Amino acid sequence: MRRCADLGVEFAVDDFGTGYSSLTYLKRLPASLLKIDQSFIRDMLEDSDDMAIVKGVISLATAFQREVIAEGLENSEQGEKLLTLGCDLAQGYGIARPMAAEHVPEWAKDWVQDAAWRQHPMQQSLRI
Repeated sequence: MRRCADLGVEFAVDDFGTGYSSLTYLKRLPASLLKIDQSFIRDMLEDSDDMAIVKGVISLATAFQREVIAEGLENSEQGEKLLTLGCDLAQGYGIARPMAAEHVPEWAKDWVQDAAWRQHPMQQSLRI
């Protein structure tokens, strides 16, 4: 991984906060991005434990100088909260359904982001 990173290849730690993810991996792996597992994003607005985990992962990413992306963004309210917490990368059905690679350029050309995200004081927009 380090040789690939030296060539400019970037890695992400997927599903951070679940399974075998640990701070040891975060410290040692040359990953530039942490992906917050969708199981925490899904209920973060209703479940204080999930919200605490989301906040914690964002704080860890910041402390270790990593970017963070939220998996499983489903709606505008989740996007607004993530922006407030300092997470401006997201993926999920709230942005787009899965699609074939050949459809991505047309989708990207036509996509209009949620108005609340554009107007959010913490960030210009969620990045996809």
